[in-house]
Amino acid sequence: MNFEKIKGLLVAPFTPFNEKGEVNYEPIAAYADMLHKNGLIGVFINGSSGEGYMLTVEERMKLAEEWKRVAPKDFKIIVHVGATCVKDSYRLAQHAQEIGAFGIGTMASPFPKAGRVEELVKYCEEIACGAPNLPFYFYHIPALNGVFLPMLPFLQAAEDRIPNLAGIKYTFESLYEYNQCMLYKNGKFDMLHGQDETILSGLVMGGAQGGISGTGNYIGNVLVGVINEYNNGNIEKARELQNYAQEVINIIAKFRGNIVCGKRIMKLIGLDLGINRTPFQNMTDAEEAIVRKELEAIHFFDKCNKQ
Repeated sequence: MNFEKIKGLLVAPFTPFNEKGEVNYEPIAAYADMLHKNGLIGVFINGSSGEGYMLTVEERMKLAEEWKRVAPKDFKIIVHVGATCVKDSYRLAQHAQEIGAFGIGTMASPFPKAGRVEELVKYCEEIACGAPNLPFYFYHIPALNGVFLPMLPFLQAAEDRIPNLAGIKYTFESLYEYNQCMLYKNGKFDMLHGQDETILSGLVMGGAQGGISGTGNYIGNVLVGVINEYNNGNIEKARELQNYAQEVINIIAKFRGNIVCGKRIMKLIGLDLGINRTPFQNMTDAEEAIVRKELEAIHFFDKCNKQ
């Protein structure tokens, strides 16, 4: 099957919760509008940034429906459907196709972990057939699920068994492997770059055209700028923006990363998405004050996404 290749940057949005830890659907319309205004072209919902594994199947379906309902008509909505129960994943994939999502994706299950490429292909195969008309993306993020399997052999083993395999959301450090997957069969698969720290490297070495970002929730305009400046031949400006993104990432890394600190930054820029769900340890007010001070020191509030 031939699917449209994504050109531009999607965001992995946070799931809004209220003070009791229940999903709050109310901010999603404003959230979608903010992302669109800052140059993002779509969302990859219910993934790691969205705390997808801490949500019920019903919550995940309702979130998908709400994003589909309120997002701009040209927004691409990819639904992460991975779960430890493959039957739940199949059901979520069916639902994504029913509501007219752009595509689906799944990371490897954190339990039980796939130990061989064949096991991973079988897992993906059973999920992808739940939405046979939608592009399916494997979400490679071994730092979260511990599945450190090679991706080129995965593509080679999966391409004839998963007809709707569109590509990989690649969130790993090996630019060599990323490039080899990009080159496979003259660029057959859509390799979505998923590591915000190295977008420019992916553009230069791998010829990346599309990506899915976590920090793009609040520095999407900066990361879109990296892509645009590179495409316009302004390498020095692209490097400057990439290095600035790394400055922001260095701050969030001190406070439990994007899922915890990044979500609190959304509050600081005017879109309160609430707390994180257990077992995440939420930021304290004292930590928030430190983060604000460090962000102010790098002029973040003049450069970040605007509402």
